[in-house]
Amino acid sequence: MRTEQEMFDLILGFAREDERIRAVYMNGSRTNPNVPKDIFQDYDIVYVVNETRTFIEDKDWIHVFGELLIKQEPDKNDQSVGREVDFDRSYMYLMLFKDGNRIDLRLQSRECMLDEYKEDKLTVPLLDKDQILPSIPEPSDKDYHVERPTEELYHNYCNEFWWCLQNVAKGIWRDELPYANWMFENTSRNPLEKMISWWIGAQHDFSISPGKLGKYFKKHLPTNYWEMYEKTYYTSDYDSFWDSIFVACELFRKLGTEVADQLSFTYPMQDDQNMMKYLKRVREIPKDAEEIF
Repeated sequence: MRTEQEMFDLILGFAREDERIRAVYMNGSRTNPNVPKDIFQDYDIVYVVNETRTFIEDKDWIHVFGELLIKQEPDKNDQSVGREVDFDRSYMYLMLFKDGNRIDLRLQSRECMLDEYKEDKLTVPLLDKDQILPSIPEPSDKDYHVERPTEELYHNYCNEFWWCLQNVAKGIWRDELPYANWMFENTSRNPLEKMISWWIGAQHDFSISPGKLGKYFKKHLPTNYWEMYEKTYYTSDYDSFWDSIFVACELFRKLGTEVADQLSFTYPMQDDQNMMKYLKRVREIPKDAEEIF
């Protein structure tokens, strides 16, 4: 596998030699000093170019970066299903190479760069032939810190968690696994993970990031809470599914009450108790039941 230095030499060497490329910058995890380096980190690179057309029409230049395992052209894919895209403004190549390195390379017009360059605080300039890149501060992940919730937002997420579990419960009772699974993962897990993020944020004065999709939850949660979170993932067995639901409820209650205490909010214990009674009842009623209570 080529080293980081070898990859940067390749990326910048090609840019220096190609007159169509006027500037290069990087964003993503490699610009974040708080992210540990590992072998799976990709290179999020932007080439600011005079024009994108020749890069798109003749793709042979891509092979300078190595032997491809697979690539994706998301803008082309979007256009193929009718989404509106502007290839002259921006075009993306996602490339995974046979040595394991990955480059997410975006071609960007100067106009597009001027509109977007300052939007992401995790940006590092790498090459500027014409001094066209605006001045920016040192990279910071501040934009990704957990935001302190308002009490209204806190209660909205509490309500969402408890309300949506009734859909999960009826899906299990009806033996509709795809529906029940979708409802749990797409409606109940979201407020659970939001509460986890708020709990982590509250421990650090809301000046920390839990990572994209909660990838640093394990790092920031106490062992007992992390072990509970692990148990919210289940198999297709309904008994295991129910067990994971009740663990999720317990974890949500613990985190929710602690967040409420720290932020001087009120945890909706009545909703909690009412829904726990409902969920326990749905779990035990037979499949030929004609009423719930």
